[in-house]
Amino acid sequence: MFSPEGPRLRELAVQALSSVERGYDLLAPKFDHTPFRTPDSVLDAVASALERMGPFDAGLDLCCGTGAGVGVLARVCRHRATGVDFSTGMLQVARERVRPPGPYVSWVRADARALPFGSAFDLVVSFGAFGHFLPRELPGLFAQVHSVLRPGGCFAFPVVAPPRPASRAYWALLVFDAVMRVRNAVWRPPFVMYYRAFRTGDVRRELEHAGFRVEFKALPEFGRRRDGSPRVRMVVARRLP
Repeated sequence: MFSPEGPRLRELAVQALSSVERGYDLLAPKFDHTPFRTPDSVLDAVASALERMGPFDAGLDLCCGTGAGVGVLARVCRHRATGVDFSTGMLQVARERVRPPGPYVSWVRADARALPFGSAFDLVVSFGAFGHFLPRELPGLFAQVHSVLRPGGCFAFPVVAPPRPASRAYWALLVFDAVMRVRNAVWRPPFVMYYRAFRTGDVRRELEHAGFRVEFKALPEFGRRRDGSPRVRMVVARRLP
């Protein structure tokens, strides 16, 4: 599951018993050697889809971590790419490792639920971060994204089709979420990471309530499942005037 350069079991245990912010500060130097980093195949597919929709002037990578999504923004934004995250450790790694050619790149430490920007962006992307937000937090999160986009601006992020109930992946996620709930019931501070809490039906509804027009675009690079549905889709939410 982890490469030799990744965290050891003891390190993961310490991180899991920390707050989300502190846990990621500790994990940051080895984060890119874990399966938690968004795969390059997903990043490339999203970038290709956005290139067909763009170009954009200014882009924001929400919950940027070590900056993989900023590389996507550098491909599709002409003037400026910004990464925002609340982990100082993750941002430090991003500053050191991510120096793409193209637009001016900046890094900002802030909570996604209280973004320190005005309507400054044409594009907001996010990769793999939504499991850190409880369902009740989605309205506020999406309202923040709406507030930093210019009218007509785009909020885009990939979603993977949920695993079938009979599959190993389904049961693995179920067990993982159960372990996290037990951990948070008996230990403080909580560490919010629930992979099964981000449901596309809820996401569409909350985005529309926040003032977005929503569509789902299949990412053809990942093919389709037996029932014909896409394995991976990109949510494209346009801010209404």
